[in-house]
Amino acid sequence: MLRRSLLAAPALLAFPAHAQWAPARPLRLVIPFPPGGTTDLVGRMVAERLAARLGQPVVVDNRAGAGGNIAGEAVIRAEPDGYTLLFSSIGTGAINHGVYGARMPWRPEEMAGVGLVTRMPNVIMVANRLAVRTMTEFLALARARPGEVTYGTAGVGTSPHVCMEAIAQIAGVRLTHVPFRGSGPMLTELVAERVDSGMDNIPSALAHVRDGRLRAIAMTGATRSRVLPDIPVVAETLAGFEATAWFGVTTSSRVPRPVIARIGGEIDAIVRDPAFLARLAEFGAEGPALTPAGGTTPEAFDAFMAQEVTRWAAVVRAADVRVE
Repeated sequence: MLRRSLLAAPALLAFPAHAQWAPARPLRLVIPFPPGGTTDLVGRMVAERLAARLGQPVVVDNRAGAGGNIAGEAVIRAEPDGYTLLFSSIGTGAINHGVYGARMPWRPEEMAGVGLVTRMPNVIMVANRLAVRTMTEFLALARARPGEVTYGTAGVGTSPHVCMEAIAQIAGVRLTHVPFRGSGPMLTELVAERVDSGMDNIPSALAHVRDGRLRAIAMTGATRSRVLPDIPVVAETLAGFEATAWFGVTTSSRVPRPVIARIGGEIDAIVRDPAFLARLAEFGAEGPALTPAGGTTPEAFDAFMAQEVTRWAAVVRAADVRVE
């Protein structure tokens, strides 16, 4: 009976209170979108710093598809030993649960937070051929051509997709969504003027806006961005509108808590590093600030994600966002 009790004990008993888990081989950070987008850019920044802190390589594994669900399912199904992590976006961590519903490959409680990394606004852009320079003009064009104005995003269920649908609903216009398999392909098509407009996280879009290949007309944050101070926020046209994208490290909730705690501690150290925060600020992003110290913990990220799942489920219902 004693042997059965020990075998049935939680996995955390394998880690005495005085011991700290340390990886014995390389880790894998699964990124749910292709190279070239914000998720990939920030994910690689985290992988590099996490490898240095853990003393083991952190291999980046880009797995695009289904709005991030393919990557998330790969992490959920992996051996729950802490060696497989997900660089989760707001889509994979929250919005997809409202968009996909019963078709989601995992329930919210099956994914554990390790640490929130950054928050940032989205930016609305138009192709240079479009005679639109403001949000007001964009909405006027959409009203004049119902369903004809197209917008691209990194995929169904991403924060740009849900944000644009929410804007369309509030403004009383009808737009046509063109989903891509990530920000990189979407931006390529928008620069080539094969879609009329698009929304993306600011880091991956910033260079295209600064060099004039795309025209930014609005940001989704509460206040104007320091990196694009001349671009108004959506709320200046549609009062009260605000939406912020976020990214963080998650893993299967079956991973022992001491393992999550160790990796989470390293993520917390990374997001409080002034050099890392300065790098985020260069492209309009900021640290997580989930704790009084300005950092993050697994427990705080879990609570934050639970709130986000509830919040975005309501937005998805109101905007009638559906998977085709």
